[in-house]
Amino acid sequence: MTRAQYDLIEGKMLACTEDSAHDREHIYRVLHLALEIAATEPGCDREVLAAACLLHDIGRPAQFADSRVDHADAGAMQAACFLRENGFSPAFAGRVGDCIHTHRFRSSAPPESLEAKILFDADKIDSSGAMGVARTLLYQGQMGQPLYTLRPDGRISDGQGEKTPSFFREYRRKLEGLGDRLYTSRGRAMAAQRRDAAAAFYQSLLAEARAAGDGERIPPTLWEGP
Repeated sequence: MTRAQYDLIEGKMLACTEDSAHDREHIYRVLHLALEIAATEPGCDREVLAAACLLHDIGRPAQFADSRVDHADAGAMQAACFLRENGFSPAFAGRVGDCIHTHRFRSSAPPESLEAKILFDADKIDSSGAMGVARTLLYQGQMGQPLYTLRPDGRISDGQGEKTPSFFREYRRKLEGLGDRLYTSRGRAMAAQRRDAAAAFYQSLLAEARAAGDGERIPPTLWEGP
C-alpha cells in the first residue's frame, strides 16, 4: 500500500477511537506487536495485517451505544465496507474484515488465517502484563465496575467463579491465562514475559484489600450498647 492509503486507513481509525482503554495508542501498540510476530511467521501478508490492526476496534463506538452489539462483528463490516468504498479490492477488504471479525477474546469464532491469528495474539498481548492491568482498570472505571465483590460470607472474593463484573473477576477469567489462548509461538513467548507483572499486581491488591477489613463494614467494636 502507498503512504496515502495508510493515511486514509489511519484517519478512519482516529475518527473511531473514543474510550481510553482502546485509544489510538492501543492501536499503534497492537500494530507494532503484530509486526514483531509477523517477522517470525513466513507467508504473512503485512498489508492485510497492518490494515486489520489499524481498523480492528472501529466497531467500539457501536458497542458503547448499544451493549448488544459485538464490536468485532460491527468493526468487520465497517472496515470491509470502508476499504471497498475507497478503492481496495473486495478480496483485500474481505480478508481484513475476517481478521477483525475473529479478534475478540470472547468470540465464538476462532481466527483462521495467519494474519487473523497474529492480530488476535497482538491484541491480547496488549491486554497482558502491566499494560493489561492498566487498560483493564481504565475500562472498568469507565463502566463503573468495582475492584472486587464480596462472597456470601461477606469477605472479599478473589474473583474466581464470580458472575458480577470486577477487576478480580476479569483477572481470573481473562488476564491470568491469556497467554495460553494465543496461536503463535512468538506471541506466547511475548505474553509469558509479561505474566509475572500482572500476577504480582493482582496478588498485592488482593492482600491489601483483605488486610483493610476484608469486606467488613462498620466494625462492632465501635458500637456503644446493643
